[in-house]
Parts: sequence; C-alpha cells; structure tokens
Amino acid sequence: MATGKIIKALSGFYYVLHEGEIYQCRGRGNFRKKKVSPLVGDMVEFKADNREEGYILSIEERKNEFVRPPIANVDQALIVTSATRPDFNALLLDRFLVLVEAKRIEPIIVISKMDRLDEDQVKEMQHYETMYGEIGYPVILSAVNDPEAMDLIQSHLADRTTVIAGQSGVGKSSLLNSIDSRLSIDTDEISESLGRGKHTTRHVELYEISNGLVADTPGFSSLEFADLELEQLPECFPEFVAVQDGCKFRGCLHHKEPKCAVKMEVEAGNISSQRYHHYLQFLEEIQNRKPRY
Repeated sequence: MATGKIIKALSGFYYVLHEGEIYQCRGRGNFRKKKVSPLVGDMVEFKADNREEGYILSIEERKNEFVRPPIANVDQALIVTSATRPDFNALLLDRFLVLVEAKRIEPIIVISKMDRLDEDQVKEMQHYETMYGEIGYPVILSAVNDPEAMDLIQSHLADRTTVIAGQSGVGKSSLLNSIDSRLSIDTDEISESLGRGKHTTRHVELYEISNGLVADTPGFSSLEFADLELEQLPECFPEFVAVQDGCKFRGCLHHKEPKCAVKMEVEAGNISSQRYHHYLQFLEEIQNRKPRY
C-alpha cells in the first residue's frame, strides 16, 4: 500500500502520482456506495502490482473541494482576468474572489493582455492593481510573452497546488503554455461574433510546473454562491474583516445596521465603494436564493 496524489481523472481511471511515478488506478466499488467520488487533488492510499493496474483504497480528508470544476486540496487560485477582449469586469473578478475566499484559498490576480491597451486603459488597470494590492492581494499585470510577469507568476507556484480560474477567452491556457513551454495545452482564438473564448480545456489535470502542481481546468462552470451562507459573505472581503470589530453589532452584515464601521470606511474613501456595491449585490443574491430541498 502506498500514498499518492490524484493528478488526473479520465474515463473512470485515476492517475496517482507517487514518488515521481504515475500509477493508473480504478476506484473501489465501496466509494459508490458511500457516494464519495475521488477528485483530482485528493491524497489517497492505493495498491498497485504495476503502473497500469492499481486500486484506490481510501481518500484522506480534504481541506477544501470544488464541484465545478471537480478538484480538491487547492492552496491558491490564479485568477486570470483580461484587460480587454473580453473587457475587464471588476464585478466578475470580485465574484471569483468571494468563491475562492469562501474555500480559504489564497487568490493571486493576473490581469492579462496589457499589451493591447492605450494609455488611458493602462492607467485604469494600474488603478485596479493599486486597489486590490492595498487589500492584500498579489496583482500581476501581464502581456503576451512577458518574461517579468511569467517569473513573478512562477515564483508563487513552488510547493503549492494552484488552480487557474477565469472566464473563457482571458488566456488561461496561453498563460500556462508561456510559463512552461513543455506543455501543449490546447488554446483557441476568441470567437469574434461572441466576443468570448471557446472552452478548450476538457478535463481537470494537475501539471508539474515550477516545483508545484498547477491545475488547468474546464473553468468554473458555476459562479453561483450556492453553498455560501449570508453570514459568511462579509468574511470573504478582507478589508471588511480588518475593521469589523468597530461595528456596533456583532455579526453585522454591513448593510442596514447603524454604526457600521465598514460603511463608515466606505464613506471615508478607505474601502472601495465599487467593491462595497458588489458586496451588496452578492448579499441580495444570497438573500433571494431559492431554498434547496
């Protein structure tokens, strides 16, 4: 019996990395009975007589997991958003940030396609770089074949399991190919008629890059806050957490409550009014969510 990490799941087989070797395994039938499915990123115990015929015996407890994409035990998320084509969307970026914060995953923001901007647009992206940087998020402005940006990204990858997140067409797969030329992950041009990219990644797979594991995924097909409770949302905004002890009421939702420290910081210009507005939109979305039975 040995311990390893699932780095790919495809057609009922699980590919387990153990001491530099990959073993093709099947899951045992009792997983189905327990309604547990092994995920890419799982640490597992397995038994294999050779590298082609192994069986997964047990799955270690997960520190986090996503359903779409199906992946577990992620340390950090590289959230890729483009400056143009598709246009930069701060609301969508904040949605991604909330989703990964809710799983206690550290985000790194990459703004791609900086080489396609005029001077005013560059200044706008630099404004966002400063704003998110002050919250505490690493922000990397990236252009095509930008060695400095690639070096910065690679410096974050060592000894960590990283998931790439972002809408279609922002250049996630191109970015991975730039980081490591040995990869030949399929990329696709933007569809001119739709103004967005086609999904080119078909399954979740962990690649060994820069002494870490990086997941190229089919993207986050669900961006809804299905599992997020109302009380959890303020915890997903680090700048709110930093001042919330100053709120009059414990468990303040920073909405209609009086003497709210977050609202005071927004009015003083110390917290982004745009981020706060997005927070209120998310709050309303969770409040109006239909109950699941």
